[in-house]
Amino acid sequence: MSEVQKQQAIIHISLVVNDYDEAIHFYVNKLGFELLEDSYQAEQDKRWVVVAPPGGQGATLLLAKASSAAQSAVVGSQSGGRVFLFLRTDDFGRDYHAYVAKGIEFVRAPSEAEYGTVAVFADLYGNLWDLIELKAGHSLYSR
Repeated sequence: MSEVQKQQAIIHISLVVNDYDEAIHFYVNKLGFELLEDSYQAEQDKRWVVVAPPGGQGATLLLAKASSAAQSAVVGSQSGGRVFLFLRTDDFGRDYHAYVAKGIEFVRAPSEAEYGTVAVFADLYGNLWDLIELKAGHSLYSR
C-alpha cells in the first residue's frame, strides 16, 4: 500500500504590528506590496489585513494588530533580532535603490555571496529583512 503524498503550504505569516493603517502605509507605499484584503471581523472585533509583494506566489503577510501587552512587547522583534523575513527580488539594484529613495533603512550594506546579492533592511518596527536576488540556478531552499 503506497502512502499518499501530502501537499501543504504556508499561506500566511502573522506579523504583529502596532497599528493597521501605519503598517499598510509602510508595506504598500514604501515596499510596493499589494493590499490583498482589509476587512473587519466583527465576531473578533479586529481587521483581517493581508499584504504580499507584487507578483508574489508564496506566503502572504497577515498584519495582526497587537491586542495585549505581551503582543505589544514583541512588535519589531518577533525573531529576537535575527533576520525574520526574506524578500526575493528579480532585480536587486532596482529594488534596493527604490527602497533607499523611499527612506528604507538598510542595516547591512549590499554584498555578494555564493547564492546571490543580499542586503538587510529594517521595516517600520525594526524587524529585519533580507532583500535578496538569487544567482541563476541557485535553490531557494539552501543558503
